This record gives sequence, structure tokens and C-alpha cells, in this order.
Amino acid sequence: MIIPLFLGGFLFSQKKPVKKPKTAAEKFNYHEEFKKISDEILINSTAYNNLGELTKSVGARFSGTVGYAKAADWAEKNLKEAGAEKVWRQDVKVPVWIRGREYLQIKAANGDWKSIKMLSFGNSEGTDGKDMIADIMMINDVKDLNKLISADVKDKIIFVNYPMDQTYVNPVDAYLSAAKNKLLAASVIGQKGAKALIIRSLTTAIDDVPHAKMIVYEPDDKARIPAITIGAKSADELEKLLSKQTVKAKLNMSAQSKGETVNQNIIAEIPGKKDGKIILLGAQLDSWDFAEGAHDDGTGVVQCIEVLRAFKALGLENNHTIRVILYANSENGGQGRDMYAAYVKKKEEKHILALGSDSGGYSPRGFRLDMSPQRRRLIFEWKNYFLPYGVYDFDQTEAIQDVLPLKKLDIPLAEMVVDTQRYFDYHHSTEDTLDKVNKRELLMGAVVMTQLIFMVDKNW
Repeated sequence: MIIPLFLGGFLFSQKKPVKKPKTAAEKFNYHEEFKKISDEILINSTAYNNLGELTKSVGARFSGTVGYAKAADWAEKNLKEAGAEKVWRQDVKVPVWIRGREYLQIKAANGDWKSIKMLSFGNSEGTDGKDMIADIMMINDVKDLNKLISADVKDKIIFVNYPMDQTYVNPVDAYLSAAKNKLLAASVIGQKGAKALIIRSLTTAIDDVPHAKMIVYEPDDKARIPAITIGAKSADELEKLLSKQTVKAKLNMSAQSKGETVNQNIIAEIPGKKDGKIILLGAQLDSWDFAEGAHDDGTGVVQCIEVLRAFKALGLENNHTIRVILYANSENGGQGRDMYAAYVKKKEEKHILALGSDSGGYSPRGFRLDMSPQRRRLIFEWKNYFLPYGVYDFDQTEAIQDVLPLKKLDIPLAEMVVDTQRYFDYHHSTEDTLDKVNKRELLMGAVVMTQLIFMVDKNW
């Protein structure tokens, strides 16, 4: 009995061991892969040149305009050149709003009319191109609007003088806090008899540049009043005047809404070699009608395109489909993001991650992770790979960008977190121009976005 067992053991010992498939961690040295990605983008990227074309050759690209149509053509061309194997357009109904001529003047009791820089809010009603003259009434917080009675505000122009709170370390938090209730302010005071609304711009800068936004009217609002914004210095000056005397405003706006038209989301992808699961990158293609939209969100657009280019240039064969969506009408209604979410739901497409870039082209600091704790823990395990690239913040958990509607479909969301200390100096203003974007910071954002997409593709 001993001999057969011995022989059996001997023969068994001569068999070649069965090779187990290598895990992703065994196949890749992630530090080396991250460096390859970084080197490729920092040396060969086309992102900054692309941004120059988008901001200077295409220029302002407000939804419903010829500028947006030019931007859509530009995006399709550049996505193909980056290596996208499939590019298509998704029709989106968007509002047509025309700013037209606009001006604001103020006059103290015994003074002369003085012109003030201003911008109409997107979707705002106008004054039919006629002068509207009324006394100005100041309040310091939107919350005070609900306390006012009709007798207080009737036939007045209400000035909401509520600045961004400079004590917030993160300017995004200050912006969200200040903006929370302002968008419905026109409906609130319009129903009480006010004639128009002036809002202090949401900015961290102390200058005289107006920063616009979209105004929202209640659907059944029959008293849709004009809404405008003025710069911080003009707001401070107006506050001082009102503390001493009555001040009148003369407002003239030819802004008007003209129904709807069709724009397109631009979608492109590199199909996956393993399956049809989708990793999505998203940015807004549109800008305001007066702006180049360099940081908001030209930088996000070219970073998304750069991720595709880098994957192709490095031969990084992706397991899952990597898709880019450039949204229509983020600024003036959000129809592009809603349309894409509806499309995903209808098609029952499996998205394993949606990554947004819409905080400006500044130095990357981390990723906001709006997903299950289990998924967050998986990304936490990769922190050491990102640290050499200045990326350390994985603790923020609430998505706020155009990928947000996908949350209802249980899709994990991520958004690049950048150093936003200067972002609101330029946000939604004429100052958001190419010269405000640092090439190195822009490219580092593209680097870490590509690195995250690479890790998700190889491990999820």
C-alpha cells in the first residue's frame, strides 16, 4: 500500500500547478501606470489649445443660439480627433431667451442719474424696452422677503444686498448658501406688487463686475417681474446711498423669451473590450451669452476630451465603455442633463460611474463621491496612488453638477474637487476668459480624471 501512495504522490507532484488569473492589482503597477498617464498628458495634451479654440474661435455658446450650434460642431470634430469610435447627437428642447439691450441708472434725491453696470438674469422678463422708474427698497436677506407685506413693496424695485459669506473656507459652500433662495425671489416679491428685483452678485471678488444666473418663476406666476444683478462695488455704493436718502432706479431691458428650439447633447465613446457597462464623463458645453466660459465650463469640456485622447494615445484598452457627454443648456434650465438621464433610464443602460468636471480648471484636490459607503471605501483604498498628484480630498459626498439627475438611477457619482478660491471671481461673468486659466492646472485636472477612470475601469 505504501508504494502506490508514494508513486501517486510523486506523480501528482510532477503536475504543473494550475495558473490562477491575475487580479488587476497583480497585472498593474499602479504607481507606474499613473506616471505614464501624467507624462502623456503633461507632454502631449491638446487640452489647452482646444480650450483656446472653444473660447476664442467659437466664443459665447448660449443655448438656443448660433454660438451653441458652432460649439456642437466643434465638439463633435474634436471628440473624433481624440479617438472616439462613436459620436452622436441627442436632441434637447431648450428655451430661447434673448437678452437684448439693457441698462440701469440710479439717482439720489438731489443728484443726477448715474449708470450702473448690470446684467439681466437668464430667463428674466424685460421692461418692453421702456424705462421703468421706481424707488429702491433694500433688504439684506432673501428670508426677509416673506416677512414683507404688499404695502411695503408695492411699486418699488427691491434690492437684495446679501453677499457671499467670506468666512466659509470653501467658496462653493458660500455660493450655495447665498444662492439657495435668491432664484425664486422674483416670484415672491412680484406677487406682492414689486416692479423689479436687483440682486447683489454672487462673487468673492470686490470689484464692479456683475455675475449673472438664471432666475426661476413659479409656473403659475402671473406677475413675472424683471430681475438683474449688479457688481459688489455698485452694491456697496447703493447700500451707502440708501442709508441716507431715497434712491430711484431707472431700468430698461428688452429681454424676452421666444418659445423653444432644439439643441443637442454631444455624446462620444470608446466601446469596452469586456462588456457594455459604461463609465461616463460629463461637462457642460454651453456658456452664458456674454461670456467665453473658459472656467465654466470650457475647462471641463476639454478635460473630458483629453481623457479619451490619453486612453487612445497610451493604448489603455478599456474593459468598459468610456463615454463622454457634453451637456446642452446647463446654464439656463438644465434640460440637457435631464434628457440624458431619461435616455439612460429608457435604454436601461448600466453605468458604473458618472464623473463630472464643472468647478473650473484649477489645481485638482480630490473627488466628491456621491455613492454607497461600500463604493467610497473602494476608492479610499486608492488614495496613496493619487497623493503624489496633490489629490487627497475624498470626503465630500454630495454631487451638485450636471451628473446629479443620474443619482435617481442609483448610478455612483463623482465630481472633481479643485482649488476654488478664485473660481467665483470670474464665475458667470465677462471676466471668465482664457487668460484666467493656467495651462498646468488645467492639465493636472485632466491627469487625475484619467487616473480615476483608469482605476474604475480596471477594478469595478
